[in-house]
Amino acid sequence: MESTSVKVGKVSEIGLGERKIVEIDGTFIAIFNVGGTFYAIEDVCSHDDGPVAEGELDGFEIECPRHGARFDIRDGRVLRFPAIMPIRSFKVAAEGDDLVLDLS
Repeated sequence: MESTSVKVGKVSEIGLGERKIVEIDGTFIAIFNVGGTFYAIEDVCSHDDGPVAEGELDGFEIECPRHGARFDIRDGRVLRFPAIMPIRSFKVAAEGDDLVLDLS
């Protein structure tokens, strides 16, 4: 499978503990900076399709602001109901000051 990498911003745009939401071909993706490492998940709760990235981030856990489902931003797995399906995660890397997302 061919890798599809997309520049999504600058490292300097997302401070420690912060996030940035980008749209790529109609898909919203949230990029988080936790301890200087970047993680990316699709910004959609698998429980009700609402935006999850607006929720509270606690370590690697994001809580959906609508119904309280929790997901691990490292791999999208479900940590708490009512969600039962994981959300899509993406690899994101810093290349100099550029953030590059792998969509493959």
